[in-house]
Amino acid sequence: MGDKSNHNVVYSCKYHVVWCPKYRRRVLVEGVDERLKEIIYQVAEERTVEVIEMEVMPDHVHLLVEVDPQYGIHKFVKQVKGRSSRLLRQEFPRLKSRLPSLWTNSYFVSTVGGAPLAVIKQYIENQKSV
Repeated sequence: MGDKSNHNVVYSCKYHVVWCPKYRRRVLVEGVDERLKEIIYQVAEERTVEVIEMEVMPDHVHLLVEVDPQYGIHKFVKQVKGRSSRLLRQEFPRLKSRLPSLWTNSYFVSTVGGAPLAVIKQYIENQKSV
C-alpha cells in the first residue's frame, strides 16, 4: 500500500471513519448491511477512493479508506451517507417507519498514521467478534 497520485499530487491519506444510524438503532441487519457495503464500494469506485477495510455492525459502520486530498474525506462520507440513506430507505421500507432519517449528522474520522496500518486493519476486522 504505497503512495497514490493524481495529476499533480502524490499522497498517502488513509482515514478510519465511523458513523451510526440515528438513535444508534440496530438496523444494519437482514440484508441492509450487505446492500450498504455494495453502495459504499460503488461510491468509492466512482470517486477513486480505495476501501482498504470495512465492517458493518448492527448499529455502526467502520471504514478504512484512502482518499485523494483534493477530493476530501468529508465529501466522500457525505456522498456515501446521502446515497445510502436514500437507496436503503427505498429498498427497505421498514427503515422509514423506524427512523426519521437513516444516519446521524455526525461521524468520527481519524487519520491513520499514529498507529501502524495493520493494527487499525485488524481492529476493524475483529469488530464482529467483540
